[in-house]
Amino acid sequence: MKDKPIRLVLADVDGTLVTQAKELTDGAIAAVHRLHDAGVLFAITSGRPPRGMSMLIEPLDLSTPVSAFNGGLIVNPDLSVIEQKEIDVAVVAPMLDLLGSCQLDTWIYRGADWYVRDPDGPHVDREAKTVHFAPTVVDSYDQLTTDVAKIVGVSDDPEAVSGGQAAARAQFGDRVSAASSQPYYLDVTHPQANKGGVVTFLSHRFDLPTDQIATIGDMPNDMLMFAPSGLSIAMGNASSEVQASADRVTSSNEDEGFAHAVDRFVLGDD
Repeated sequence: MKDKPIRLVLADVDGTLVTQAKELTDGAIAAVHRLHDAGVLFAITSGRPPRGMSMLIEPLDLSTPVSAFNGGLIVNPDLSVIEQKEIDVAVVAPMLDLLGSCQLDTWIYRGADWYVRDPDGPHVDREAKTVHFAPTVVDSYDQLTTDVAKIVGVSDDPEAVSGGQAAARAQFGDRVSAASSQPYYLDVTHPQANKGGVVTFLSHRFDLPTDQIATIGDMPNDMLMFAPSGLSIAMGNASSEVQASADRVTSSNEDEGFAHAVDRFVLGDD
């Protein structure tokens, strides 16, 4: 039994709210509407850009702010900007060089736009299908170092991703937030643009104590929102490290883990 009632649920998107095929199931939609019916607010956060989350707004009947880029850009459901945090312009070029030296391909997100240098690079097609729009292909990022919301390091080698994360943290310290949003993605954002910051933002926005906020996710960057929340739930498809950091563990995103978590841990008594 929870000590206090949960009044807001904050969910990650990929690996949590949607299936591996990036589909929002009828079960997940119904679970969100059960939250609405119970008077529990529901919000989403993701490393995706706002446009890459817009297809979720109508079926989930979202009225809360949408936290894109792990909180780097927070928008209303009509995608108008509430708050944005950009990477220090002095960090952008050396960060790109550092990630490249770690054998990571790099992407840049500025506002609503996504830039790549190699359209045939790893996971570009996957990302385009996920966010429902294609990147802008450029020869160089030299003219794109201002207003950068997120830099992504991309590789199918998990050691390269973890090495890039360690190198980014070692070289830039608290000037950035660097965390893996997928096994093949390293997200670099403003230091306060992380999912823990999203919990704080929503707490202030709705005048809720953080112990009345539940969080649910599957990746290491979701652990940052687990820590301040009153109830943290890891997906069954999460790593053992992520599961160990959560209060509860549900089934996988291929087995309606989100809906089960809502019914058992948020609306139920477990």
